Parts: sequence; structure tokens; C-alpha cells
Amino acid sequence: MQALNHFSRIRLSWLLLLLCIAAFEAAALTFQHVMKLPPCVMCIYERVAMMGIGGAAIIGLLNPNNLIIRWCGFVAWGISAGWGLKLALQHVDFQLNPSPFATCDLFVTFPSWAPLNKWAPWMFEAYGDCSKIVWQFLTLTMPQWLVIIFTGNLVALAIFVVAQFFNKKSA
Repeated sequence: MQALNHFSRIRLSWLLLLLCIAAFEAAALTFQHVMKLPPCVMCIYERVAMMGIGGAAIIGLLNPNNLIIRWCGFVAWGISAGWGLKLALQHVDFQLNPSPFATCDLFVTFPSWAPLNKWAPWMFEAYGDCSKIVWQFLTLTMPQWLVIIFTGNLVALAIFVVAQFFNKKSA
């Protein structure tokens, strides 16, 4: 655990997190623009949650040796991954239990101070159906993979948070 404590205090750990998130975002854009799979409202919100984890990684990159900055990164990581997991579970429910009474919104809604779908419609505009399964890999749908990814982020975060309480022993 001391090794993980030390690892969380160097920029490489936060850079690896950021690179993983960048790879997931690149995959999402590849699905959308290369494979022509239309993103739905839940997909866009899950994308924003993933970007929140990237933002947490950037916070941690600033100065991971600083206790306050490192913990701000952990908190942002936890909030984003937790929100993403909630969204992905809801999305899975929309797909596996389609109902006309339980559907996602028709349009994305962002705050008026950050209308991401207006600023970058190529990335944040939704035009797909949340209940439609458009892609599967190893029998899992995209939102099911996102459940795994967000859960993995929360498990990794929990391990790093626990490791914070294991300081180097005095010699």
C-alpha cells in the first residue's frame, strides 16, 4: 500500500488516468464518426462523466505531491465515476427493459452557462435512441461496458484512497 501511496504522489499516475480517459473518449468519437453509431442522450451524459474523470486527472497532474490538490483530484474522480456509473446503470435498464414510460430525454440539457451541445455539437449532440442496442462486444452492450469501466474507476479510486493512510514508516 505504501507503493500505491507513493505512486499517487507522482504525475505519472495521474497522467496514466488521463491517457486512459482520452483513449475512451477517442473510442466514443470513433464509434460516432467512423462507425456512424448515433449517440443518445445517455451516451452524451456518460461521455461528460468520463470527461469529469479526465478533469480529475488534470487536477491531480497539477501537483500530486500537494495533499489538498491530490484529494481534490480524488474527490472529482469519485464524483465523476459515481455519476457515470449511475448513468450507465440507468442506460442499461433502458436497453434491457424498454418501456414507453421509462425513457431518456429527447434532447441533451446542459446548463445555460455551458451549452456544450451548442459549442461542440460534433461531440455533444445526441440523435440516437437510448433503448436501442447498436453495438455489442463479447455479448455486452456499450452501456454495460461503461458499467465495468466506471466500476473499475471506483475500485481503483478506493484502493488509492485507502493507500493514502499508509505513510512510509520512520527508519
